[in-house]
Amino acid sequence: MAVGKAGEPADRDKLSIAFGGVWAARDGLPVTDYDEAPVAKHLAGDEVDVTVDLGMGDGRAVVWTCDLTHGYISINADYRS
Repeated sequence: MAVGKAGEPADRDKLSIAFGGVWAARDGLPVTDYDEAPVAKHLAGDEVDVTVDLGMGDGRAVVWTCDLTHGYISINADYRS
């Protein structure tokens, strides 16, 4: 969803997405033999790798982010500067 709302060109018919190296969608379509089990295991880990291929060129970017779970937000909402 975030890819489509980023304000940058994207074509859903070219979009491919993988989680932990397991492709869930290729060229705008679900992968026919997609196995959710290894993805669920990967998503339960401390680090999550999401690969998005827009299919629109050779550009690359790496984005690092942090834990934004409810617990993290609650901890940071409990104090004021």
